[in-house]
Amino acid sequence: MSVRFELDPAVTPEVRDGICALWADVSNAGGAVGFVPPVTSADIRPDLVRHLAALAEGRERLLVGRDADGRIVATAFLTLNWHRMYTHWLWVYTVMVHPSLQGRGVGRALMAAVSAAARGIDGVIGLRLTCRGGTGLRRFYEACGYREIGRAPRAIKLADDDFRDDVTMWLDLV
Repeated sequence: MSVRFELDPAVTPEVRDGICALWADVSNAGGAVGFVPPVTSADIRPDLVRHLAALAEGRERLLVGRDADGRIVATAFLTLNWHRMYTHWLWVYTVMVHPSLQGRGVGRALMAAVSAAARGIDGVIGLRLTCRGGTGLRRFYEACGYREIGRAPRAIKLADDDFRDDVTMWLDLV
């Protein structure tokens, strides 16, 4: 599957709605992107609006992946650190690949595009992200070159009896 990645696309209604639909699809397939299924686009929209406000303020960058038909099938948000001691690394948030494309190399291509985008930002030497324990995501990110640098046990609550570790991962870019 060929996916074309674009950094900082114009946030048109098509882009906004495409990200919102992707986020709902990923969440409803059990993806670890901040929601527990079932969710609707209306549930997702407030979180997306916060990301879009950060984009407009220059605090975040957006990477989208489109399929051959132009449909948004992958995303990642790169969040800039404004504290003077942290400006040399970025947070990576809301990493998503459409469920129909998972296991086909699109996730690795997305993470390679994230790294390439970050390398294009002056002074950035590393990327940091978190993932939900118990999902296999740690192994995926390790295969993309990240390493686990911390873990908060039972920090994520999915249900009254379902707690997961919050795993912090790091990628050196230099």
